[in-house]
Amino acid sequence: MAEGTDRAADAATQRDAAELTRLAADVDPKVRAVAVATLVRNAPRADAAPVWVRAAADPDPGVRRRAAEVAPRLGRSARIGSLLTLLGDTDAWVAEAAAFAIGEHPRPTPRTIEALQAAAAHHEDPLVREAAVAALGAIGDPATLPVVLAACDDKPAIRRRAVLALAAFDGDEVEARLRAALEDNDWQTRQAAEDLLA
Repeated sequence: MAEGTDRAADAATQRDAAELTRLAADVDPKVRAVAVATLVRNAPRADAAPVWVRAAADPDPGVRRRAAEVAPRLGRSARIGSLLTLLGDTDAWVAEAAAFAIGEHPRPTPRTIEALQAAAAHHEDPLVREAAVAALGAIGDPATLPVVLAACDDKPAIRRRAVLALAAFDGDEVEARLRAALEDNDWQTRQAAEDLLA
């Protein structure tokens, strides 16, 4: 175990793209996770993107999660298809990180926006629903407003996130929902609505 941790620490200090690419295929998932994150942070996108795609399909959820977490650094080089697969991951932490990454993607496709809406409305894990609602707010597509409004009736953390997401939208329906949130029994939701209406 200590050896794997030491190798992961060594990977974190690497600046050589070829060595990081090698470490991204290591037998130890901790080493793979650190190597792909370091590669994405430090190497040219052309070198990092193929390694990232492999990490996004890694058998270990920790590696997949790390791939999702660093995806925004790749910009358009982060493949939408891989992000969609990560959003549908059976591990909620992976799906949550993927939702965030999709919200940060410079060119979300209609298919990814539909997948985010489905996750925001129906995912069994509240963490994923919350991240998906936040991503919809980051994207701000007017067609997603009904899903964001519906999320204002979910669990407290999701309601807070949905109220914050409403900042990306306009209209009477949005203002009415923000005014209703002023009476929410969660104080952070009330505060978020008050800040947006101020």
